[in-house]
Amino acid sequence: MDFITGTGIDWVLAVQALGGWLELPMRFLTYLGSEDFFFIVLPLMYWSIDAKVGLQVGLILATNNFINSVFKLAFASPRPYWVSDQVRPVVGESTFGAPSGHAQNAAAIWGIMAQSIHRGWAWVAAGLLIFLIGFSRPYLGVHFVQDVLVGWLLGGLVLVLFSRLWEPSARWIAGMTFARQVGIAFVIAVLMVLVGALLVAGLDGFVIPQEWLDNARPSGVEPDPVSLEGFITTAGSFFGLAAGAAWIASQGGFQTSGSLEKRAMRYVVGVIGVLILWMGLGQVFPDDANLISYLLRFLRYTLVGFWVTGGAPWLFFHFKLADRPKM
Repeated sequence: MDFITGTGIDWVLAVQALGGWLELPMRFLTYLGSEDFFFIVLPLMYWSIDAKVGLQVGLILATNNFINSVFKLAFASPRPYWVSDQVRPVVGESTFGAPSGHAQNAAAIWGIMAQSIHRGWAWVAAGLLIFLIGFSRPYLGVHFVQDVLVGWLLGGLVLVLFSRLWEPSARWIAGMTFARQVGIAFVIAVLMVLVGALLVAGLDGFVIPQEWLDNARPSGVEPDPVSLEGFITTAGSFFGLAAGAAWIASQGGFQTSGSLEKRAMRYVVGVIGVLILWMGLGQVFPDDANLISYLLRFLRYTLVGFWVTGGAPWLFFHFKLADRPKM
């Protein structure tokens, strides 16, 4: 074990030594930086609170996931509990460690939401939440401190880029035809998959050390860090979100105005659609590591993304749960 890894293990053990009473709050905090949580926040924001911020959350989440997956395969670094049986794996993870996706998502997404509120207290609350989410990862045994720091750095860079480029990019895209908008989104999605394929191919022949497998066994999650599935999921989600947003914009756009009852009903109806597409198709489509499965996974997440930004708003218009913007 080299010096950096050894020092990192010492930090993790020191944090875990704070006591088991922290396990429940740390689990809760780590959930607030997870993809599953933002998967709930994204449609809530887009359908019922602020469509612009909701779309930003969705595209930032896709961008972050892609960047995080690239760096994970590039670094190919272990989780703390994979390399030391002294570290208690409170939760298990199958991917490489660095950088922390939770820390990265927290920095970018909670940051963009704080920015949308335009209040000092929002930045203080977001900053505290970002720190605590990052702190939870070493406590849970799944990240070194340096993994969290790199995650915060990447998430901060994504936040800055989105903040500066969103408006000029939106004006540029708005001047295009719908077909061209969808075409550009599809090209970006294909490039995401190609980058992932190249990185996975570069790790062809990678053998997970037996020590990692042995130490990971108590977590109940077997390490499986070299996979294209994450890139397929991210690419499909990005394409669906972008295509749906472009389509609904061509119909006049979508606004979240309306009574509290209508906003709540939109969320209930919309989530039912998400579950049908996400869980329903997940039960039907195969989940193997082959071309057909990858194509169907891409289709599945494309449909989910399109439903969130395009399909559900159209349904809301149809059932008078939202008012069509005046053309």
